[in-house]
Amino acid sequence: MDYETTTLRTRPIMQVLTENWWLVMLRGICAVLFGILAFAWPGLTLLTLVILFGAYVLADGFLGLVAAVLGRHPSTPLWWLIVLSLVSVVVGIFTFIYPQVTGLVLVIFIGAWALLRGIFEVIGAIRLRREMQNEWLLIASGLLSIIFGLAVLISPGAGALALLWVIAGYVIFLGGLEIWLALRLRKFARAAA
Repeated sequence: MDYETTTLRTRPIMQVLTENWWLVMLRGICAVLFGILAFAWPGLTLLTLVILFGAYVLADGFLGLVAAVLGRHPSTPLWWLIVLSLVSVVVGIFTFIYPQVTGLVLVIFIGAWALLRGIFEVIGAIRLRREMQNEWLLIASGLLSIIFGLAVLISPGAGALALLWVIAGYVIFLGGLEIWLALRLRKFARAAA
């Protein structure tokens, strides 16, 4: 497939991202707020951590689904955003249905969610690499999620509360990257207009 064909097929994705940059910004803000709340309450109980995580993941999934709906275009394959968002919503709902979840299971949920999120972010960034400068922000966000998810899944026995500060630091950094990406998308949208 040549560059022109690829560009024509992926251009609507870039258009969708630039038109809905504010959704990326909201997702980043949700991540930063979750991280700040986790740092602000170091004596969190496991139940509070589960509720905070569930609220964050539900908000992230909901905002992703809104972005997918607003970005509907016949030539735009948004399956990766829909799958990522649905995974977030399912994990969020599951944490609320079973709030008595043990620390080990919560850590596994967090690790699996971060791993899946990272994989789909990298896939999305690769699809956009010819359309957007500094797509490395999305790739970096995805790789950070993959590394974090793998680290958590490899050593889940450490317990959720012991990983609280690592989790908080991860989501703050992830949110910061998403906010930065949103600002770049907004700048790209203004330049295109």
